[in-house]
Amino acid sequence: MLTKRIIPCLDIKNGRTVKGVNFVNLIDAGDPVELAKQYALEGADELVFLDISATLEGRNTTLEMVLKVAEQVNIPFTVGGGISSIEDVDRLLKSGADKVSINSSAVKRPELISELSEKFGSQCITVAIDAKQINNEWVVHLAGGSIPTQLNLFTWAKEVEQRGAGEILFTSMNNDGTKAGFANEALEKLSSELNIPIIASGGAGTIQHFIDTFKVGKADAALAASVFHFGEIPILELKQELQNNDIPVRL
Repeated sequence: MLTKRIIPCLDIKNGRTVKGVNFVNLIDAGDPVELAKQYALEGADELVFLDISATLEGRNTTLEMVLKVAEQVNIPFTVGGGISSIEDVDRLLKSGADKVSINSSAVKRPELISELSEKFGSQCITVAIDAKQINNEWVVHLAGGSIPTQLNLFTWAKEVEQRGAGEILFTSMNNDGTKAGFANEALEKLSSELNIPIIASGGAGTIQHFIDTFKVGKADAALAASVFHFGEIPILELKQELQNNDIPVRL
């Protein structure tokens, strides 16, 4: 059985790690390179860096930070934010990133997923989907959750898989930063309808929430930010509890 992955997420703005609630009210959470080193030592399986204002501000993710992280960290890491071309991905992978995450650019031009998958391999391509439940429908949003689309989460996720994405990072905007648990019903539906890994994001507040998202939501990985950044849930303790609950993890 494949082990479940625990993934700290570092949202980057102006070179610093930030954290908010429902995608707003951001507060500083520290230096991304130092946090990355700490998480690697504590037993994180992977890391995700998202330059959350890159798309809105129309610029690329900072390569300097990627180079520094690659020098300091020995676990795989994914980088996202403002990525819209083969050239962007090429630069990030050559700077040391293991995977890239695309979001708004994939919705605007779905062919990009296929192009990147064919060029670099699907294992390098994560498609992030930010969705909000509105009147019982999961609506995909763009640009850091600020722009609603006409897309349904499940329809879009299936297309993403068909176009060659290696995994999907699903963030529930309703749950983001609330610490009230992951959107397990939507996650379970995604996991049952798709054959690629699903990363759960948005809502982690307790160790039980991680147990639930693996057991109920059937997620392949769980991503969280503030509970790790502010020391509320130590990664090793989390993994030991997961193992105690018969959830396979790498210790």
